[in-house]
Amino acid sequence: MEITEKNELDDFSQLKVLLIDDNLLVHDTLKSALRDLGIQYVKCTENAYYGVRFCEKTKFHVVICSFNVNSDKDGFHLLEELKFKGYVNKTTVLIFLSTETSEALVNSIVELQPDDFWVKPLAYKKVQERLIHTLQTKKQLFNLYRAIDTKNYSKAVYFADRYLLDNSLAKYHPNIMRMKGESLLNLLEFKTAESFFQELLTSYKYAWVYLGYVKSLLKQGRIDEIHALLEKLVKKPETRFGVHDLLAQYYIEQEQYDCAYDEIKKATALSPRNIERNKKSWDLARLNHDHEGQYIATRNIAQQAKNSIHDSPALTLNVIRSGIDLANAITDERSSKVLLQTDKYIHQLESDYGEDDEFKQQLLVVKARLYNVREQSDKATDLVENHVNLKASTQIEDNLDKVKVFHELGMREEAIKMLDVIRNQVSGDSLTSQVINKYIEQETIERAEINFTPKQLSEMATEHFEKKRMQPALDAIEQALRLTPNNIKLTMSLLKILIMIKQSNEFAAEHKKLGDDAIEMLLSSKVKGSGLAAIEKLNLKWTSAEHTEH
Repeated sequence: MEITEKNELDDFSQLKVLLIDDNLLVHDTLKSALRDLGIQYVKCTENAYYGVRFCEKTKFHVVICSFNVNSDKDGFHLLEELKFKGYVNKTTVLIFLSTETSEALVNSIVELQPDDFWVKPLAYKKVQERLIHTLQTKKQLFNLYRAIDTKNYSKAVYFADRYLLDNSLAKYHPNIMRMKGESLLNLLEFKTAESFFQELLTSYKYAWVYLGYVKSLLKQGRIDEIHALLEKLVKKPETRFGVHDLLAQYYIEQEQYDCAYDEIKKATALSPRNIERNKKSWDLARLNHDHEGQYIATRNIAQQAKNSIHDSPALTLNVIRSGIDLANAITDERSSKVLLQTDKYIHQLESDYGEDDEFKQQLLVVKARLYNVREQSDKATDLVENHVNLKASTQIEDNLDKVKVFHELGMREEAIKMLDVIRNQVSGDSLTSQVINKYIEQETIERAEINFTPKQLSEMATEHFEKKRMQPALDAIEQALRLTPNNIKLTMSLLKILIMIKQSNEFAAEHKKLGDDAIEMLLSSKVKGSGLAAIEKLNLKWTSAEHTEH
C-alpha cells in the first residue's frame, strides 16, 4: 500500500489530483480552481472504471469523487474499492461531491470518513478555501493519520496527546480527539475510553462523542446505565444510525439475537449500501426464522453489490435459495409468486454462467429443491441421486443448500453429516462467525427433530383438523411455527385448533398459555382490514369457548 509522504503535500505544484464525476461542468470548475492554486496535475474521468485504472498507475495525493457516478458504480462502492486496494488511505485527501444530502447518503458517506464533503453546485472560491483548509489539516496531523493507517493505535494516542498540548493546533483539536477516542476503542481500552469521552461531553456535543461514550459502555456490558441516553440519541438524525449499529453489535455479543436483528434492520435501512451490514441482517434473519427478511436481505445484497468489489453470481444464487426457503415457509398464494421470480433468477444465471461446472452443480441442487417445493419429489430424487455431487463443497452456502435438499427428500443421515462438515468450516471468533455458528447449531437440532417443511406441516395439520384429530394437528402446527414463528396464518390455524381443544375435555393449562400467547401475537401484528376482522373474531371465539370447558 503506497502512503503519501508529508513533504509531498507541501508543494501544490507537485500535488496529483484525481477527479471522478460524470458532469463535465464540474470538471471545468474544479480544474480551473485547482490550477489557479498552482496544482497542475489533475486527472479527470467520468466513470469509476477509469478512476480505478488511473489509481493503478499513479499515486494520487487528493481524490475528489462524486457520489453520483451513475455510469458504472456509485461513489460509495468506488471509494470502498479504492480503500480496499490501498489506493486511498488516511494520508490521502479524500473529498466527496454530491447534489444529494439525504440521511441515507450522509450515513453512507460518514462510514467512509472522507476529509470533506462538498455539496454541488460548486463555487470556485469555496473550492479553493475548502481544499486549502483540508490540506493544511492533513499536513498538521500527518503523523497521527500515518499511525492509524498502519494500525499503530498506541502511537496514534501518543501523537494525539502531543498535538492536544499544542495551542497552535487548537482548531484541529476536535479532529485529534476523535482519532484518539477511536484509537482507545481499537486498543480495547474501554474504561479509559469511557473516561475520555465522558470528559469530552462536558464541552462538546458532537455525534461522535456521544457514540464513542455509548460504545465504551456497551463494550463493558453496562447498557442499563445509558437507557435514557440511548432513547434520546435514537431520535436524533445525526446519531440514530450509529446507535442502532452499536446496539446490534452489543446484542450479538450478549447472544440476544432477536434484539440484534431488530437493531440491524434499522441500521441497514438508514445506511443501505454497506454490504457487510446487509450480510449481517441476512444471517440474523436466518437465525430468527424470518424467511421474508432473509429474502429481502439477499435481494438487497445483490442489488447494492452490483458493479462493486462484492459483485458475484453467488449473490443471485443466494437470492434463489432464500426464495425457495420463503416458498417452503409461506402457506398462501404468495408462494407461487416467489417461485415465479425464482425461475427468472435461475434463467438469468443459466444464461450468464450455464457453462461453468461449479454453477451447474449449484443449480442442480436448486432445481431439486424447486421440485420438492412444487411437490414433485420423484424428479427431485432422480436429480439428486443421478446428477448431484453429494460430496461437501468448499463453500458453506453450497453445503447448506445440500443439507436442505437432503432433509426435504428424507435423507436425514446425509443432512446431519453435511451439517457436521459445515460446523468445521465455520471458523474465527468474529461476531459474524458467532451468528453463523449459532445458526448451524440451530439447524442441526431442527433438522434432527423436525422432518418436514412448514408448508408440509401446515398441510398435515389441516388434514388432521378436518378428521377431528386435534392433538396431531396441534403437534404439526407447533412444529411449523417453530420453523417460522411469526407466521400469521399458521398462528391463526393454531388458535382454531386450540379453540376446538378448549371445547373438549382434553384442555390443559399449557393449551391456555399457547392460546393467550397466540392472541397477543396476532393482536400486536400489523394486520389490517379483513385480516384484522378475522383475528378479532377468533379472539372472541377463544374467550367465549371458556364457558364450554368440561
